[in-house]
Amino acid sequence: MVIDIETLEDRYIDSCRRHDVFPNSSILSSLFKAEVKKSNHELCSLEILIDDLKDADIAPLFDLCMNFDASEIEAVDVRNESSCVLNGEYALSLMRAINQKLRVVHLQDPSFGKDFLRDISQRGLACQVLTLRCSRFRKLNFMGEFMHIHTLNLDFSSSLTSFQEDCFNCMPNLMRLSMCDTRITNLWTTVAALSKLPSLIELRFQYWQYCNDAVTSFISSSVINHDVQSMVEDSSDDSEVDFTSRHHKYWLSDVFPGWSSEVPLQNENEDGEESLQAAFTDSNADVSMKYMSRHASPICYEKHYREFMIASLPNLKNLDNMPIRKIDKERATGIFSQYFEYLPYKWKHKESVVSILQKREIKSVHNKVQSSKHRLSYPSGKSQYFYSRSLSAAKLGSSTWPILHPLSFVGCELDKGFHPRQFEYHPSDSSLMVFGTLDGEVVVINHETEHILSYIPSLGAMNSVLGLCWLKKYPSKLIAGSDNGSLKLYDIYHIPRKVTGLHGNFGCVTFDEFDQLTSVHVNSMDELFLASGYSRNVALYDINSGKRLQVFTDMHRGHINVVKFANHSPSIFATSSFDHDVKMWDLRQKPIHPCFTVSSSRGNVMVCFSPDDQYILASAVDNEVRQYLAVDGRLHLVFDIAPTDSSQNYTRSYYMNGRDYIISGSCDEHIRICCAQTGRRLRDISLEGRNLGSSVFVQSLRGDPFRINLLASSDHANKDDSDDLRPCPFHSMGG
Repeated sequence: MVIDIETLEDRYIDSCRRHDVFPNSSILSSLFKAEVKKSNHELCSLEILIDDLKDADIAPLFDLCMNFDASEIEAVDVRNESSCVLNGEYALSLMRAINQKLRVVHLQDPSFGKDFLRDISQRGLACQVLTLRCSRFRKLNFMGEFMHIHTLNLDFSSSLTSFQEDCFNCMPNLMRLSMCDTRITNLWTTVAALSKLPSLIELRFQYWQYCNDAVTSFISSSVINHDVQSMVEDSSDDSEVDFTSRHHKYWLSDVFPGWSSEVPLQNENEDGEESLQAAFTDSNADVSMKYMSRHASPICYEKHYREFMIASLPNLKNLDNMPIRKIDKERATGIFSQYFEYLPYKWKHKESVVSILQKREIKSVHNKVQSSKHRLSYPSGKSQYFYSRSLSAAKLGSSTWPILHPLSFVGCELDKGFHPRQFEYHPSDSSLMVFGTLDGEVVVINHETEHILSYIPSLGAMNSVLGLCWLKKYPSKLIAGSDNGSLKLYDIYHIPRKVTGLHGNFGCVTFDEFDQLTSVHVNSMDELFLASGYSRNVALYDINSGKRLQVFTDMHRGHINVVKFANHSPSIFATSSFDHDVKMWDLRQKPIHPCFTVSSSRGNVMVCFSPDDQYILASAVDNEVRQYLAVDGRLHLVFDIAPTDSSQNYTRSYYMNGRDYIISGSCDEHIRICCAQTGRRLRDISLEGRNLGSSVFVQSLRGDPFRINLLASSDHANKDDSDDLRPCPFHSMGG
């Protein structure tokens, strides 16, 4: 027999009497409103405002919830609009007691804490609409049961930066998702996570408002109160929820009207255009004139954001409350193919590594049969790198998330951690790496096993190690230079692995100092090396004799940040300076005048040669990355990386996979991988600090044939202070 609302009210009052508490006026009011809805033939829903509840109200309310399944109540909404005194565990128990009739959960009080959010994400809820505004999620990781949810609102979650790979697997029926005013930035990981939502048709990271006279009044009526207060809690054991950043308080009015649990999707006509959006013309260029963005997350400022999302999520019908029309999809497809790569080497479809290995083995057997008849050639005109590049594409396509972990070192008796500042891969042994520290130490490690092979302490002779370079023909030797001018050559085979006191000069050659050094580089014959620093001069040293041969003065108008020899021409080198110039020089011409000079609009952070010396890659402050022909300095390619308008956003770029791709990293942003021939972006890699709320600044960046590795800092204030070596194996890209 169905329990009517009047009976529910009587039972609630009886329960309050048994528990010796007064009936909560808010609950009685909600029961009365539900009765009115029933009499008006509306959906008989009950709203519980937990702001009005105290811990003492919970016991009789639990008793009431036990009757819901057999009652006239069709749906129960649980809301929280302001600061709440109710214990978070009681709030969770209440929502679970309501069970299958739970329809809407609307929470925006961050004071419930990390255990509350963790419980929701790990156990799930039976609701259809879930709003977690101002939540302290840092990395989204839903794992519980959310089978009924069709709308999820995470607006104003200002700590939210990223997603776990499978965070949405538990929401197969999710249709609407809103993440306005979060800190989401990475297009690739965002799309990879959202692609697990087969029913998703509405998505927003910002809210576009039509610019007419009504906008002003709307903004005035939904003003956000920017009263900000700090809130610090112990979160050392919780890597998914951030409790150190600021949070906002909002007025009770909904900032974004028209997207509630009861509002259906906006109707579309046959062409996919909405009558309400008639003013939205065919050209997206008109959007900026007719619409105003509100509460945009950083991802919205990524270049070609809208086109990328539309092309990558083909089932979307509405993005940022703007309809997606047929013309939008066509334009997005064109923009994506022009500025982005789906997979390396123009692969169109993902293929498994096993499949490619099987094809290679089958072809190998076939070639052996044919080899006795005629000379081997690569199939269908394919290059000798076909299979290595195919494996690269397969590995990259297998996951959008890089394998990211800080290196921890064993094999050295130290009572303190390292503070790395610079590192270089070994030119022939892919497992070896040398890094220099802010304390003047030089450490050779096997970065695959994380074992220290050689350790050179500072011993008061060096400050921060800023210059490192391996010799190519003598692979056990390397040059190390520090910012106090010290320059030494070491043989790692003559250096002990463990710290056993003073070492003396094991395998060490000392060169004349170069004041305020920032860069060293050895030529292709291992005969000479160059040093540059915070001056306009470059010094040339003879490795065999240990003498400084010459100092080339006034090579630039500003200090020379980096000097690099060509990889194959022992007399050719390039310099980059904060005077905006990159110059090519030839020792055979006694460098007085450069072979050519190319200029950037800002100071140049670095320059390097492609492995075959066909190009030079110049990186200037704030993402100005250009590729030039090494033979004459003609501009070959400008990489389309959006600036941040920050004079402190130092950008560094290197080649990887021969000269197929480049990696570019900046102090204030994530790392980008771009095709070196077309400039198209293949992938962005976001980095996270080990401490909650910390930023990671790229200080040094290198690409090897197997991984992308970088040195990052997690210091808020000082971008020149390093914390750890952070290797990022982003799969082999071969070739």
